Formats: sequence, C-alpha cells, structure tokens
Amino acid sequence: MTDPAALPDLPLPEQRQIAIGHDAARTTVLTQLAEHRLPGAIMLQGPQGIGKATLAFELASAILTATGDEDPKRVREQVAAVSHPNLALLRRRSKDAKGYYSVIRVEDIRELRETLQHTRGRAGHRIAILDSIDECNPSAANALLKTLEEPPTDTTFLLISHRPGQLLPTIRSRCQNLAMRGLSDDLVRAVVSSSQPDLDAETLDRAVQLAGGRPRRAFETLALGENSPVGALLAWLQGPERMPVAAQIQLADALGADAQGPDMSFAREILNDWLAQEMREAAMQPAGRSRLASATELWEKAGALLGEADSVNLDMKQTLAVIFDAIRKHCALFANPAEPA
Repeated sequence: MTDPAALPDLPLPEQRQIAIGHDAARTTVLTQLAEHRLPGAIMLQGPQGIGKATLAFELASAILTATGDEDPKRVREQVAAVSHPNLALLRRRSKDAKGYYSVIRVEDIRELRETLQHTRGRAGHRIAILDSIDECNPSAANALLKTLEEPPTDTTFLLISHRPGQLLPTIRSRCQNLAMRGLSDDLVRAVVSSSQPDLDAETLDRAVQLAGGRPRRAFETLALGENSPVGALLAWLQGPERMPVAAQIQLADALGADAQGPDMSFAREILNDWLAQEMREAAMQPAGRSRLASATELWEKAGALLGEADSVNLDMKQTLAVIFDAIRKHCALFANPAEPA
C-alpha cells in the first residue's frame, strides 16, 4: 500500500524494517513477545518523522517470525511487500489518481475489522498497523475504539500517533503507550547517511541541524531546492512582528504555490513546531495566561484553516496569509515569542 506521506526516492517504513535508536520501546515489546504476553494494542507515540512507523514494521516482522513457522527472511520480504497474510496495514486511502483522502474514514476501519475477523492465513499472531491513528475522523476513531474494546484473539494493533493528546482518552487507555523521542544528531546523521552515503559533509550537517531530531525532516531538507522559501519562513519566524506585511504576503505566495509539494509539507511541520513551542513557553511563565490563551487559539485556528484547505481544496496562499497575519499579531502582543524549532 502506497504511503501518502512518502518522500520521493526513499524506501517506505515497511521496506526499511530497521529503526535506528528507540531501544527502550523496542526492548519493551520484544521482552513481552519473549514472555508470551503481548498486549492487544500498542501505541507508538512521539514527534512525526522520528522512525515510529519503521519501528512498527520491525516489530511486526519480529512478532510474525517468533509466532509463525516461516523463515525470517521470507517474513521480512512479505512484510516489505505488505503481503503477509497475518499483517494488515491501514493508511489514508487514495481518492483518485490525483491524491488521497484527508482522513482515515469509518468505512476503512470497518473493512479492517472485517479482515481481522476472517480466519488467519498463517500460523501465528496477527498484526494490524495504523499509520497514523491521528488521521482517523471522529466516526473512524469511535469504530476503532469498539474494535479495541473487543479485539480479535492473538492480534496486536500497532498504532502510530504523532499527536496523542488529541486522541480519545478511551483509545489511549486501551493501549500500552510507548513514548518515543527525537533522535540525537549522531543518530539522525546515521539514518541519513545510510540512505544517501554520497552526501557531502556540509549538506549533511545542514540537514541534521534543521532536522531537530527527526530524520524525516532531514530528508525533506535535502529535497528542497536552493531557492526554497522554507529558509525565508525560518527567518520570518524569528520576529514576525518586526517584518513588513509585504514580506509575509510574499512568503505565503511562495509556499502556497504548490500545496502538495515538499516546501509546503516542510513548512507545515515548522509552523506546528513553532506553535507548540510557543504554547509550552507561555505555559511555563507564571503570568503567561493571556499569552497561553492566545497561543492556544492560534494553534486551533491554524489547524482548522489548514484542515479546511485540505478537505475542500481552498487556496493555500490565502490560507497561509491569514495564518501568518494571526501569528504576527500574536507576536506583537507578547514578548519573547518561540524560536523556530
């Protein structure tokens, strides 16, 4: 199944199956596997792009091998092709030749549930991977909850979440939650070098610096052109209130020119990180209630606007212009805004 978030010329998580780092989460699951006490649902949670999906497929291969009767190499090959009969994978489905649905729908969850109710194709445990659960719409989330409340026997759900705080508390309570953190710069460098060993040192160092512990972000940096507006966005976020309005309009036009392109994808992550950091800093200030309320409102507004732009194909340039204007006004009201991550 194609990953709607896949980056060009990079292997998919199911093709990698070897996650660098994340030893604590890996050890926890492998210990449970060895002791025959795998839980019905495991949530791998943490920032997007740190290797959660890759670890999920690594664990899937280990579980299918340990509980089945096939050669490990054969299992890895089937997992890489998502063809193992005891493996189910759910991502956002393709809508047409031009793109994907913006959410995982209730019918997708129902189809997954029906698949898991069938007689298993091979001996051993079954694995269902949701990449990611954050993309379930409310109806899909409720349908998933019913499945987690009455899970099929000998089945483990591996749920990937970038924003666990926004999920239904009842879903989180049904899972073993494994928190995963960003990688060290050395580990990010190892991930990038393993896929692109011919990178020059300067380019690699810049990618690692901008990655912020997320290998995916490093790869996105490498995919950007020399004149990418992402650099201008990072500069603008250093002090939006000090920049002329014309600068943010030009920035919105440049980033929004290709709503599905790598520049826009990277920009959205940077904006999310900046907004999250601004809320954290406001929450830590003794007298930061007003700033926190403003930052929270800004987070919700940006998320709603971008979500609406995705779902009904609104003009991304105009959407960004509105978000940038709201950020500038927020920064003009409060001192010490967050630095871009």
